[in-house]
Amino acid sequence: MNKLDLTDTRNRILPKMLAMQAQQGGDTEFLITDERRLTFAQAEAECNCIAAGLQALGVQAGDRVCFYLDSGIETVLLALATNKLGAVWVPINTDYKGAWLSDTLQRSRARVLVTEVALQDRVEAVSEALSGEKLVVLGADDQIRLPGAISFAALGDHAPITPDYTGMDYGDTCAVLWTSGTTGKSKGVLQSHNCWIRPIAQAASLYFGSREGDVIYNVLPLYNSGAWITAVFRALYEGIPVVLEKRFSVTTFWDRIRHFGATQTFTLGAMHHFLFNAPPQPDDRDNPLRIAQMVPMPEAMVAPFSERFGVELLPMGLGQSEAMLICTPVNCLGKVPFSSLGMPLDDTELALLDDDGNPVADGEVGEICIKCLEPNLIFNGYFDDPKATQEAFRDGWYHTGDVGKKDPSGAYWFVDRKKDALRFAGRNISTMEVEMVLRKHPLVKDVAAFGIPSDEVKGESLLKLNLVLKPDADITYEQMAEYINQNAPYYFVPQYMEFVETLPYTPTNKVQKFKLREQGITASTWVLKESNYTVQR
Repeated sequence: MNKLDLTDTRNRILPKMLAMQAQQGGDTEFLITDERRLTFAQAEAECNCIAAGLQALGVQAGDRVCFYLDSGIETVLLALATNKLGAVWVPINTDYKGAWLSDTLQRSRARVLVTEVALQDRVEAVSEALSGEKLVVLGADDQIRLPGAISFAALGDHAPITPDYTGMDYGDTCAVLWTSGTTGKSKGVLQSHNCWIRPIAQAASLYFGSREGDVIYNVLPLYNSGAWITAVFRALYEGIPVVLEKRFSVTTFWDRIRHFGATQTFTLGAMHHFLFNAPPQPDDRDNPLRIAQMVPMPEAMVAPFSERFGVELLPMGLGQSEAMLICTPVNCLGKVPFSSLGMPLDDTELALLDDDGNPVADGEVGEICIKCLEPNLIFNGYFDDPKATQEAFRDGWYHTGDVGKKDPSGAYWFVDRKKDALRFAGRNISTMEVEMVLRKHPLVKDVAAFGIPSDEVKGESLLKLNLVLKPDADITYEQMAEYINQNAPYYFVPQYMEFVETLPYTPTNKVQKFKLREQGITASTWVLKESNYTVQR
């Protein structure tokens, strides 16, 4: 392995890090899938050709290149090639389709959109959202149907550029990550190079403790910030290989770990619960996995999971797209409870503030707010949204929207999102955005989306919809589920639904969701798992 020296901030440029690895350890494998294995030197060479292809399509510094792709080597190469031009990459959730995809494409205002054969029908269905983007499709030439599109292979069929990094800064925006909208409409988070590098170099890399021969196994999608921090860019920083899986599978997880000889991994949400709940096998401990971070991991499950699978488990931490490192266990390992968030680093101050901006007492709940003591530690604001940017920063503090508390040991604990939202399968889901989908249905008069606490995963909730239908509406629960499935990400299909006569309102006509949560599941509630409906991803 070859951990890069990034003391000089001029080296904290993601594509420059690839060039450094290519020069210092070019024969080391970097990106691995079933189909291909690329060394750092090969990845650098391909990136320079792809950058030339993007340049030929008119991409310049500051432009945006969207990708609507499943996880794979091409996705990583495309992101780094985009940054070689000083341009910005924008990943789009591959679960998006219909109005959701259309809105995200329009708001991204990209110069180039890259997709793949398997997803081009969805792009074609929202062609009205396109406004002159050059189209690139990954796949065989004879399967490309989008008008005017070129193949990804043709994109890379150019003489390589010689990148010039002298005009780039570690604080330059290099990516826009669309949030899941936990506190309102989705926002485009402007990420700098250092936003990615800081949590890796100053936290993740330290507590994963990579050694010669380590291989990272990534099962998170590449529209998720966690995939880049815990896997792709950490591999780039440390000079070790990363395996890119298209998706997580309970049934094949351990076989794939063995197949690739993977020694490290990171999982989110219910993934590790599914692994633990699978029937025990005689060879559960017969795997090369050495260390894993699995978030959130209940403290009571740590020892049984570790013993069963023979893997060391790392404690939690807190980050979000805007501030990818808020708290970390790296500077307090063994000194604070395993399931706590840890503590902030010395380059930030952390405070728990009430609604008036005053600090709360230890043990009391307040909003987690941070103040940066050095430049370029967190995001550069929200894309095309100065109002949201201004609202996020008050009196020098960035307000995270998360609420937490501090225990006597000095460790911080996550409590909830400040505004109404829920977390399901590792995703933050905005109930407001779910409701927006339903309000477009011609038979829906009103709707309230809220969470029912999960019995399986602490801190997560199952989505329930209470719907007031218009008079004489004739629709089944399955038909409503199908409408959601066709017009929103699949995980917006609720686990529970109930048609009701009315909702509990305040005098100002706001829904009192706490009453709905208290009511919970009733005898009239439709349950997805007990129905005949199958959600389509």
